[in-house]
Amino acid sequence: MSWTDERVELLKKLWGEGQSASQIAKELGGVTRNAVIGKVHRLGLSNRASSSSKTETSQKVDKKPEKVAPKKSEAVTKEPEPKPVMQSPARRQIIPAGQPLPPQPSANEISPEALARVSEIEKKAKKISLLELTERTCKWPVGDPATPDFWFCGLPTQSGKPYCEAHVGVAFQPMNSRRDRRR
Repeated sequence: MSWTDERVELLKKLWGEGQSASQIAKELGGVTRNAVIGKVHRLGLSNRASSSSKTETSQKVDKKPEKVAPKKSEAVTKEPEPKPVMQSPARRQIIPAGQPLPPQPSANEISPEALARVSEIEKKAKKISLLELTERTCKWPVGDPATPDFWFCGLPTQSGKPYCEAHVGVAFQPMNSRRDRRR
């Protein structure tokens, strides 16, 4: 199907009459609703004549009772109430690929006691590589994986967990304490 001049003119006419893209596609034949929408946008036909039912509805909504101004003797001098200030929604910062992310406030901050315990445990850690991990060794990663200084804890795991006792305390926190920190 190609858009001939006659078909484009018919499209413009039907669109101006307020017909839907589906209706226009049926009328033209051999074209989909999406093709009609695409052609309408390429032609820049965004403004449409609204149907009578829409016009009647909007007229009913737009009609407001007229306010009668009070007589001079009845006029009350009141300060107008200040309008609430609408704050704009927070905008997300777009960071180009390859750039480090800025530090984000975390809802799941670790308690200082747990951090102290983890740092003590990490001094005793076996510092093993990925190839040395087993189901009985702590799989807690330490450092940046892109550097040669990266290692895993390697201490014996707690039963049924992938980490040692200290790292389980950091990784698996009770639900109530996580909810309390968000507030």
